[in-house]
Amino acid sequence: MTTNQATGLVGASAAGTAAAARPLRLFLALDAVVTGACGLIYLLAASPVGRLFDLDSGLLRGIGAFLTVYGIVVAALAAKPLPPAAATKAVIEVNALWAVASIAAVVFGWVDANTVGTVWIPLQALVVAGFAALQLSGLRKAHG
Repeated sequence: MTTNQATGLVGASAAGTAAAARPLRLFLALDAVVTGACGLIYLLAASPVGRLFDLDSGLLRGIGAFLTVYGIVVAALAAKPLPPAAATKAVIEVNALWAVASIAAVVFGWVDANTVGTVWIPLQALVVAGFAALQLSGLRKAHG
């Protein structure tokens, strides 16, 4: 048997593991694209988005910076032939926390957005929760 230096996997099992990891990599990549895009929009267009949602542009810039960096980290993880389980779990946990915190922010009035913002925040939380669920499913298939 041979060992693939890039993945550390042995022989034919490398191909099977790569195929099993394909959905996980796809869900991570989609998350990275959506998160990175939202991050760049919040970062570069904080003033108009702030007016649209009636939110402070400084808050949006901070969120945008975080999301942009987070999107890059998730993209790097998605680029691996078999994303490590621990790092993938961390992404899933951050996504779940983000979704819960977003809903809580609206429900408990931690943000004072207008109607557009109050609709947008839970909608994006549902998308993030969806990514977390899909990534968890992909993680189970890839890592057993």
